[in-house]
Amino acid sequence: MKIVRMKRGSWGKIKAFFDLETVEGFTIKGFKIVDGENGSFVGFPSQEKDGEYHDTVWADKDLKDEVKELAKREWDNPTEIQADKEPVVEEEIPF
Repeated sequence: MKIVRMKRGSWGKIKAFFDLETVEGFTIKGFKIVDGENGSFVGFPSQEKDGEYHDTVWADKDLKDEVKELAKREWDNPTEIQADKEPVVEEEIPF
């Protein structure tokens, strides 16, 4: 699994959006890095219904931890492809 695109910015509490590509070639869009009350966390893709957001992708704890580590590595050290397309933000995410 790898991050294929991370768009950094500021959308309220959201610091970045990113997409994942599985080893089988599936791309899952809509992950986000969110600045929460207890620190930053990775939000999984979701949809709004009746004013509440519901995840559309589920994973067990080990997979969630792997996604979190991938996001942290990409945030801290953008890949060359990402560095060419996105501005580098000098901010550490305290996962």
